[in-house]
Amino acid sequence: MNIIPIDSNINFLRLRHVAMALAIFMLVGTFVLLGTKGLNYALDFTGGTVAELTFEHPADLDELRDKLDAAGYAGAVVQAFGSEMDVMVRLQSSEDAANITQTGDAVLTTLSTPENPATLVRSDFVGPQVGKELAQNGILASVFVMLGFVIYISMRFEWKFAVAAIVTTAFDLIATTGLFALSQREFDLTVMAGVMSVMGYSINDTIVVFDRVRENFKSLHKLNTAEILNRSVNQTLSRTVITSVVALLTVLALYLYGGDSLKGMAESQMFGIVIGTLSSIFIACPLLYWMGASKEDLIPKVRDDAELARRP
Repeated sequence: MNIIPIDSNINFLRLRHVAMALAIFMLVGTFVLLGTKGLNYALDFTGGTVAELTFEHPADLDELRDKLDAAGYAGAVVQAFGSEMDVMVRLQSSEDAANITQTGDAVLTTLSTPENPATLVRSDFVGPQVGKELAQNGILASVFVMLGFVIYISMRFEWKFAVAAIVTTAFDLIATTGLFALSQREFDLTVMAGVMSVMGYSINDTIVVFDRVRENFKSLHKLNTAEILNRSVNQTLSRTVITSVVALLTVLALYLYGGDSLKGMAESQMFGIVIGTLSSIFIACPLLYWMGASKEDLIPKVRDDAELARRP
């Protein structure tokens, strides 16, 4: 199905200077925001008191969050684990043992009702070290994944394609992180997972465009590089738009019906889908153009048979 004609002829490369200027502006703005305001780290990274409760009946997590907010525990993280009756509550708290016990009892008193009584299973302090280690592991995972992308794309295409794809993907990740530095929405582990998932979507969309570029380099010998890049983007535009809209609708459903605990992740994915789609069109191909990619890059090197014949 093509919602956009495959023979459309939109000159995307004509906007390469404007697109690159906006991308640089977004990158600089993100680094400025990260350096001045920083991210609003949630309890996953700052640490706090963890209280585990078991209810007699399935608990409404949104209702529990409202009760905690009304009791003065703003920003509490409420999650179900194990079953619908088991609930984990995380709050900002000191490491003092007496305060931990008092906080756990206070949470139990706030959330337990005659209609759905609860039992406090445990109340402990969890330091920020676990969150920091997970964040470090996430960064290392991103680096190794990008290295894997470089190797794969270099083998399948050519090193210029690999560089363009990785720069585009890195831009999407940084820009998505900048959204949370700007909005100051809590940045927790689910949001970090959403930001990292943007990497997979971005590289996939870019690879589809690059695959068509490679095919056109091999078949359209009379066209120059700019014409081939433009034609490749136009030919994949319908697929790109359809994939993006379907993915966006899926994440939108998660945002609307997934509860407060998943809204941050859904926001990062929605923004990542939009920015990833735009970057595969307006950044990836212009980077290829500026690096001088051509059909010669994809032609296998021919052996010098005369030189080989002179060898003993």
